[in-house]
Amino acid sequence: MHDTIFALATARGRAGVAVVRVSGPLAWDAVSTLVNELPKPKHAALRVVRTLEGEPLDEALILTFDSGASFTGERVVEVHLHGSVAVVAAVLRELSNCQGVRLAEAGEFTRQALDNGRLDLAQVEGLADLIDAETEAQRRQALTVMRGALSKKTQVWRETLIRAVALLEVTIDFADEEVPVDVSPEVLELINVARAGMQVEADGSSISERIRDGFEVAIIGRPNIGKSTLLNTLAKKDAAITSAIAGTTRDVIEVRMDLGGLPITLLDTAGLRVSEDEIEILGVERAKFRAEAADIRVFLLAEGERYEELGVEFKSGDLVAYGKADVTEADGLSVSGLTGAGVEELLHLLSDELSSRASGASSAVRERHRIALMDGITALDNAEAHVKAGAEWSDLAAEDMRQTLRSLDSMIGRVDVENVLDVIFSSFCIGK
Repeated sequence: MHDTIFALATARGRAGVAVVRVSGPLAWDAVSTLVNELPKPKHAALRVVRTLEGEPLDEALILTFDSGASFTGERVVEVHLHGSVAVVAAVLRELSNCQGVRLAEAGEFTRQALDNGRLDLAQVEGLADLIDAETEAQRRQALTVMRGALSKKTQVWRETLIRAVALLEVTIDFADEEVPVDVSPEVLELINVARAGMQVEADGSSISERIRDGFEVAIIGRPNIGKSTLLNTLAKKDAAITSAIAGTTRDVIEVRMDLGGLPITLLDTAGLRVSEDEIEILGVERAKFRAEAADIRVFLLAEGERYEELGVEFKSGDLVAYGKADVTEADGLSVSGLTGAGVEELLHLLSDELSSRASGASSAVRERHRIALMDGITALDNAEAHVKAGAEWSDLAAEDMRQTLRSLDSMIGRVDVENVLDVIFSSFCIGK
């Protein structure tokens, strides 16, 4: 049985409304000591909230939920107070004096939901991402995962593989007898169906991670070509120091922004040139390293210059633009951070490229999801080989598929995830 816990479920500080949540077997009893009468479950009513001695604290909207019908799966009461810091502090103080009730730890309400089967681990991760979402794409992706998209797909794969294992076990059970039907064609088909679905999710996981964490776009070019001025214009703030002196930027400057609903981090890098300045040499090396690792590189060139001259590999989806369009002309996209010329076109091209990549995203949004899927796929490859080797290998094929089932179970939190839980719930606020 879970403890009865309470916490402020909304942000701290002055607000129009503040919600205090109480969850657990004694939730109704605890709040009943502060109000005259609780409303019926799933109903709301205005009540005067009082101290244990009967002194009025606030007039609040009270909602009650029975066990099995709440977010946590426990009995829950929500107290919607006026958002005064003093009011919230007073109500929390009174609840702390109630018998059998304690302040919730970080993520403990969601942990109750997980333990009670209201959410699985993938959905919990989706909820964490939804809370942290900064852009529209992040919100949509997190909501999809929180509502069980990955969990539902995993359930279909599990049912498919359980059917395949059951067919193989018939072969194993009757190894010494004549089995009237060769089950291997159906087993192989079931393996292929599950593996294909898992492969699609695994292939799209890297893009899903980028939507969650943000794409990196590096602006690279020679010194004094206008990289920092362009970055400041794109970011709409003075994030980088600009100067007519070549080599002003020594380190990589990062600016996060929302581009068409997608999160991106713009990187302003040191100008790429040969130098005898030890610090500038380090800056150039770091610029090349970060540029190579970025998702997209914007090669900002001088008129007549070729991107190959910069010594950074040009990859599919990279963009070429010519800098200082306010003072020079060039064939192709020309931009000027100073006047804004060509900036909208550059943003449009970036947005189109990133949106195209984002269309390949899957419901697997974390590295551990990808690892679990790839481990499962490897086990299915082994299972296929054992099925094709003949009936005498059926026991090994069945074990291979059970290994895949274990990988899928770990992904959604059925088995062996305590270390994952500790990391996830530590990132939650106390009220969640």
